[in-house]
Amino acid sequence: MLSATLNAPRRVVAEYDNVLAWIVTALLAIGLVMVYSSSIATAEAGKYTGHQATWYLMRHALFITVGIVAGVIVFQIPTRKWQEYAPWLFLIGVVLLVLVLIPGIGRAVNGSRRWISFLVFNLQPSELMKLFAVLYAADYAVRKGAVKDHLLKPFLPMFGVMGFVGVLLLMEPDFGALVVICTIAMGILWLGGFNLKIFGALTVGLPLLFVVMIFSSEYRTQRVLGFLDPWADPFGKGYQLSHALIAFGRGEWLGVGLGGSVEKLFYLPEAHTDFLLAVIAEELGLFGVSAVILLFGWLIVRAFAIGRQAAMSESLFAALVAQGIAVWLGVQAMINIGVNMGVLPTKGLTLPFLSFGGSGVVVNLMAIAVLLRIDYENRRVARGLPI
Repeated sequence: MLSATLNAPRRVVAEYDNVLAWIVTALLAIGLVMVYSSSIATAEAGKYTGHQATWYLMRHALFITVGIVAGVIVFQIPTRKWQEYAPWLFLIGVVLLVLVLIPGIGRAVNGSRRWISFLVFNLQPSELMKLFAVLYAADYAVRKGAVKDHLLKPFLPMFGVMGFVGVLLLMEPDFGALVVICTIAMGILWLGGFNLKIFGALTVGLPLLFVVMIFSSEYRTQRVLGFLDPWADPFGKGYQLSHALIAFGRGEWLGVGLGGSVEKLFYLPEAHTDFLLAVIAEELGLFGVSAVILLFGWLIVRAFAIGRQAAMSESLFAALVAQGIAVWLGVQAMINIGVNMGVLPTKGLTLPFLSFGGSGVVVNLMAIAVLLRIDYENRRVARGLPI
């Protein structure tokens, strides 16, 4: 009996969160299929695509591959190194946001200057800044932990930094990225246990500030007006939203079938990027949209669970990074889904892991690699092994 027990095969303990890896794999697979489906007509009609139907598919697959390679490299970096270099990475992000505004360096598309061209690819600094903001805010919360009960001392430096970043983002303009990065910073400070009175003031002050920013810009004002009543001007400011709603209406319960969307045939702008979910709704129906939402919900739950385990191991920086990534991906997904469904004003935010876009996909996969690294370290600490 004892011999049989000793000779029995030992159970292999997982070194990382397999569930999280499979959730991300499922989202990437859905995105790859739907990017192809939603972009065929656009690719065949475009001169710069060489009239190749698979142009967007192949590029998106390449972005995913690059993201996976970058993720493997990121996974090798210990969490303590991310904490050590967090301020410098944030500074690099700020420099990139400045460079993108310089004519000749930054590349303008549809009136927005958000990309830096490197010949073979375009880098979107605001996507990198989301990851850097998570790392910087987590490191800041750890460093300011001794004064977190003060009213202003821990908040004023962060407000100053985020205010400067906000100005740079508004100059591009990229209001959507600004909302996400501010939410990341405030969310991490909240999770870090900072004074609740400040957050009470923020619940009043931030909405008022956003209202001022919206109505101080004709561009943003028109977007909000188009959101409130897209049918008032269905061929103008309400064009995107009205066609997104038509796509949702056509999809009903099970959709019209993969590849059967009509809205992607030059009716719905940005069908393979910002409004990919509308095509999913039209072709896969409520079932497909629900599957995407459930996968995102599951991913966020796993990220918070990893952060909680890190906190129990007294790794505060790792805990805040994991939960900050959950806030980032959750808020961005919620905004994109809300925009597609017509419950939020239109913003230039993609759906993480699914929408076409090189910088976004690569940075999202790097963030997941950081999450997996934190989970890997949690498991090794629990087993008494060195990190």
